[in-house]
Amino acid sequence: MFKEQFKRPEVMLYLFSAAVPLSFATWQALINNFSIEQVGFTGIEIGTLQSLREIPGFIAFGIIFLLLIMREQTVAFLSLIVLGIGTAITGYLPSVFGLYFTTVLMSMGFHYAETVNQSLTLQLISKEKLPLVMGKQIAVGSFTGLFVFAALYLLMEIFQLDYRLIYLLGGLATVAITCVMIINFPEFKGEAEQHKKLILRKRYWLYYLLTFFAGARRQIFVVFAGFLMVEKFGFSVGQMSLLFLINGVLTIYLAPRIGRLVSYWGEKRTLTLEYGGLVVIFAAYAIVDNPIFASGLYIIDHVFFAMAIALKSYLKKIADPADMASTAGVSFSINHIAAVVLPFALGLVWIASPAWVFIVGALLAGVSLLLSQLIPDDPEQGAETVFSHV
Repeated sequence: MFKEQFKRPEVMLYLFSAAVPLSFATWQALINNFSIEQVGFTGIEIGTLQSLREIPGFIAFGIIFLLLIMREQTVAFLSLIVLGIGTAITGYLPSVFGLYFTTVLMSMGFHYAETVNQSLTLQLISKEKLPLVMGKQIAVGSFTGLFVFAALYLLMEIFQLDYRLIYLLGGLATVAITCVMIINFPEFKGEAEQHKKLILRKRYWLYYLLTFFAGARRQIFVVFAGFLMVEKFGFSVGQMSLLFLINGVLTIYLAPRIGRLVSYWGEKRTLTLEYGGLVVIFAAYAIVDNPIFASGLYIIDHVFFAMAIALKSYLKKIADPADMASTAGVSFSINHIAAVVLPFALGLVWIASPAWVFIVGALLAGVSLLLSQLIPDDPEQGAETVFSHV
């Protein structure tokens, strides 16, 4: 009985959610300190690195072509292995171009894994259960991230292990969990056979726009909010790990509740709260001079991003079930159009004025806030926006 319960789609998705941060959280938590201390990065190099990191996300639509030759779960497992290997070898190539190479390899695995994870989740979970399952997925990922950040704190601050060994351990852990998944889970079938071609539908235009601005806005948080902590306020690896630790604890508690909030409150109201809050947060980043206040902004910022569940729930309600794999790939590419260019461009802006980087973030959040008002109270196929007619 337990074995049958274990082999449910939800369990595989939860394990998937745990496997990704073992590598990515390790990479993310160390990258600012590693790039500055070991490779001598400035704002220009970190911007270039992050732009390169987003190129695999930009070409995530290529997932459709992989589905012509292998099953979607196989693509998912292969992507996790590439993510693990890219992370594992990061510490062995401590040079500008070595870090660029390992970052692109890690990112290719990460973005393809996330693309297929979204596709499988949308296919295998009903729209009624989707916000709840996605909330639990985020909580599982955060719990794993919490474990990673706690381990990093101990390994760096107490045992004083070097970057090379820590990157190796994080990457191999992802590979190990992937092997467990390959051995134990059958191939699951979704609601409909997926289209194996690129699909852009006019009626999804609002989802595409919201996805584009979410990708642009998220880059400012991922790239420059953490860099602000290290460069302006001098945070150490241990202090950054503690910040991630706090974020993890809060997300474990709040993510399932945010999932229930989406189910109860609806996508429009949830996204309104998210985008309105982010306008205020990014504006505050531009003027903050106190490290404690900056840390508070960083924590609240992270919690708000969990509300992105609402955008995926919106897609589930308006999209044809056979479009999920294609739309996941296309939306990841759209999400990363600005992400390929923005980190490098804003890296140049950063040199002149870090505050202006966050003002751009506030403006992007404001545009998203306006667009979110076009979502119907009860979106569905035929009622994708307030301009649609069922």
